Amino acid sequence: MRMRPVLIYDGDCGFCTTSVGAVQRLVRPRCEAVAWQRTDLAALGVTAARARYEALWVTPAGRVYGGAQAVAKTLLSAGGLWSVVGAVIRLPPARWAAHSVYRLVADHRGRLPGGTAACTAVRRPCPAPFT
Repeated sequence: MRMRPVLIYDGDCGFCTTSVGAVQRLVRPRCEAVAWQRTDLAALGVTAARARYEALWVTPAGRVYGGAQAVAKTLLSAGGLWSVVGAVIRLPPARWAAHSVYRLVADHRGRLPGGTAACTAVRRPCPAPFT
């Protein structure tokens, strides 16, 4: 069993890679950040389809959170004021707004600074609803 949570992101997307790097420097979450292309997804209990669709937070016990909830968990793990922001994102109606903003950014990341052609490849639809 892993000792630390894992943040899984799209390592082929420049926007995602830059964002995760900035979060690691500025927010300092207590997790291991790995590109889904460079890790054993099956060992983490995650499918490639889901990893392509959204950022994921995997707890040491194997619980998986996706999208805006993965962002919230990342912020919660950092402690301090960041954890307050993460807690707010987990509560309705902020949860609903965070989900909408996350999907908007994720679905259009190829057009954002650092976005690449890989950012727009096979993103939707997601095969099933996720937490």
